[in-house]
Amino acid sequence: MGNRSEQQSPEQLSPAPEPVAELPALPWRVPLDPAPWWAWALFVTPFIAVPALNSWLWMGARDILAVFLLTIIGASVVRIAGGVVLYRVMLTPTALKARTSMLIRSLRWQDVDKIEVGDDNVVLTRGKDENEINGIPVDRTAEVAAVMEALRRQAAGRPARRATPRPGIGALLVLLYLVLSIGSFLMRWHLV
Repeated sequence: MGNRSEQQSPEQLSPAPEPVAELPALPWRVPLDPAPWWAWALFVTPFIAVPALNSWLWMGARDILAVFLLTIIGASVVRIAGGVVLYRVMLTPTALKARTSMLIRSLRWQDVDKIEVGDDNVVLTRGKDENEINGIPVDRTAEVAAVMEALRRQAAGRPARRATPRPGIGALLVLLYLVLSIGSFLMRWHLV
């Protein structure tokens, strides 16, 4: 569930259809296309490449800066790759929960102002923020949007508690990455 990066023309987005008469059994898993092979490869590559580069790198004090820059660049790649692809989107009576490789994010139905349908996506607008659910099969997009609209309308009068992003397994892997990338450098040059 990410913010929309590029604006779509009004022809590409249309308002959500009327909600469905009968909701599927909740929690309902939104049908998504399988994640591309490169998503996990891009996420995992810095875990191997940066510690290897850091352990080989040493020519003097200036290379400590290079080690930290490589670590920060690798962490940025991991962060971006970890948030690009949605692996699971669940609809519950109270919220939409989306899992990337880094986080499990939640969006309460009471916070959603508008739902729009695109070609292979559904856009949920909350104030100025737009969250786009990508990778929905084209023939199922209207159905997904209709279920979301029905849940949003049902939750309109209910009180809701604030939800914060929860770390997924990817957050633990990022901590492991930092330990490996800096630790390999320190151990290779007997600094610890």
